[in-house]
Amino acid sequence: MGTLSSSAGQTSHGLAQRKDAERRATVLQSKRRASRWIIRSIWALSLLIVIYCFVLQPGMVPTGSMENTVLIGDHLLLWKLPYGPQAPFTHWRLPRLRTPQTGEIVAFRSPEDANDIYLKRVIAVAGDTVEIHRGTLFVNSVPVPESYARVRANRRSSWQENILPECVPAGEIFVLGDNRDNSEDSRYFGPVPADSVVGEPVLVFWSYDAPSSAWLDPNPLHQARLYASALEHVITQTRWRRTGLLLVLK
Repeated sequence: MGTLSSSAGQTSHGLAQRKDAERRATVLQSKRRASRWIIRSIWALSLLIVIYCFVLQPGMVPTGSMENTVLIGDHLLLWKLPYGPQAPFTHWRLPRLRTPQTGEIVAFRSPEDANDIYLKRVIAVAGDTVEIHRGTLFVNSVPVPESYARVRANRRSSWQENILPECVPAGEIFVLGDNRDNSEDSRYFGPVPADSVVGEPVLVFWSYDAPSSAWLDPNPLHQARLYASALEHVITQTRWRRTGLLLVLK
């Protein structure tokens, strides 16, 4: 009987050891899975940060200076890589691969406040001569057809629609909003440095119909409420036809 008791005890002890080993293996496997998940998350986050800083950046249009090409509430993706994006918290920039061309829509830092980003159309580049006469745009003395521009007939005699010939300096571009009746652009602050361009809009990934005053409200709480309200009215106030609209073709 003593022998049987000893054998049973050894069997019970061996079973406990196996269960303990299995438990340790399970814990070790869980730790390895958690470690892999953390590493993958860090890599994914790092990749998103790199893309956001140097390649593509989302943006939102709060004003109507580019209507009807770009509408208030359009959420855009900006293509940054070719324009020498700047590394965060540094003065270091990637090499600039291209300069904006006539007819392109670009996002650039305001000459009055570098924290503000404007969206306008490039009308002329360095060396071009720009003139506006009764709402008609001339570049190098040649009238430019602008099917995208909005100019009210009663504004064609205003100073904004009658600009004397001006040569665009080296390293600068002359920009105008498509909505000429409601746009602060080179008619007011002159040509802007090509280096101030931070990107060009590629496409509209979401367009939500809300007034300009709501998008311009600087209060973070009000902005949070606006997007919370958008979730509630996303079906009725989203401009579905604009989703995926390619702006590089405009």
